[in-house]
Amino acid sequence: MKKPTHHAVALRYENKKDLAPRVIAKGSGYIAEKIVQAARQHDIPLIHDPVAGELLSNVDLGTEISPEFYQAVAEILAFVYHLNEMEKATHS
Repeated sequence: MKKPTHHAVALRYENKKDLAPRVIAKGSGYIAEKIVQAARQHDIPLIHDPVAGELLSNVDLGTEISPEFYQAVAEILAFVYHLNEMEKATHS
């Protein structure tokens, strides 16, 4: 039996710059571990979603996600924004 491969995908969305979230880093195995490590070092929220990771790993690096992913990514971004607001509230 083949061991599942760990995928990591980093997205960036700048409201006034991007029309949709863009894949800025992606990888499997060791590269995925490095992406996760970099996110932790920079306090970037991590979402563990193996299905989304697998699907988004097929999006070309540097490109915006396709419309079929908008709903799933919107839910992830809403969760991240919520985490950021909670973080601000606890530090004010």
